[in-house]
Amino acid sequence: MEIRMIIGFAISLAAVMVLMPSFIKFLKKMSLRQSISEYSLPEDQLKAGTPIMGGVLFIIVPIIAMLIVSPASFADLDMLVVILAYAGYGLIGFVDDYLIAVKKNNDGLKPKQKFLMQVVLAVLFFILYRTHANLEIILPISGRVLHLGAGYFILVLFMFAGSSNAVNLTDGMDGLAAGVSIIACIPFFFIALRQGRPGLPVFICCLLGALLGYLYYNKKPARVFMGDTGSLALGGVLAAMAMVTKNELALILIAGVPVIETLCVMLQIAAVKTIHRRIFTYTPIHYAFRIRGMKEQAVVVMFWAAEAVFALAGFLISR
Repeated sequence: MEIRMIIGFAISLAAVMVLMPSFIKFLKKMSLRQSISEYSLPEDQLKAGTPIMGGVLFIIVPIIAMLIVSPASFADLDMLVVILAYAGYGLIGFVDDYLIAVKKNNDGLKPKQKFLMQVVLAVLFFILYRTHANLEIILPISGRVLHLGAGYFILVLFMFAGSSNAVNLTDGMDGLAAGVSIIACIPFFFIALRQGRPGLPVFICCLLGALLGYLYYNKKPARVFMGDTGSLALGGVLAAMAMVTKNELALILIAGVPVIETLCVMLQIAAVKTIHRRIFTYTPIHYAFRIRGMKEQAVVVMFWAAEAVFALAGFLISR
């Protein structure tokens, strides 16, 4: 398995590094470019016109790499759930990006449409998963088992919708979401090894290789953005890995930065609607640090460091 992990990582990294320049040119030719609000910071105004949908490449490449190095993994239902979650949520993001960039529909998918698509995927994952796994969660540290039965579907829906939207909110600065996602994937790599899973560690290596290749082009100054295509896919795959390894609750810590980003947005909205005032300078919260004078790169590194702490803590309490 070790050689498959190394080869899968190398193929994904090399493929994204080699193909991305041509893919960026293609995205520019198709006018798939980032639009920037007139109210954004002057430094961010320079990002207008940067190609989006770079996530397409780091979704396709790891799946192809898996087909090359570990084709038998696709017969494993757990692996099938993980790969379908990655591709499925990426497809939702792709539709959203397409409507905004090509059809010039600034709103993209309506919230109800996006939620309906997420429900359909959650139903599919639930049906696949229940055919071979117990509908239960295992409490971290104590190891107590809670049988949820049909209620597990609600958890699945919450996990996938919450995780995909959380990474989407985190994607706002050069290298931020990619770096946070790389760090969040690492605990699941070691969890999968500890559980003796043959396919999942290989897939995570393929994914990490592709994300590192993408990060090279997404670091400041970014030459490409992942778009909703990439951010929804990454959130979906993190939720899927948590589900199949029975670490649903540990995901809250492992994906600590996206979780905090989401909580801050929710608290901000609640405060505006109830007490008619903001409790944060701006949300998603990473922008608040920029407004207060921190350089973008400093904010990104700070959030990477925070995510590393969360990921380690999540791994320590994981099953």
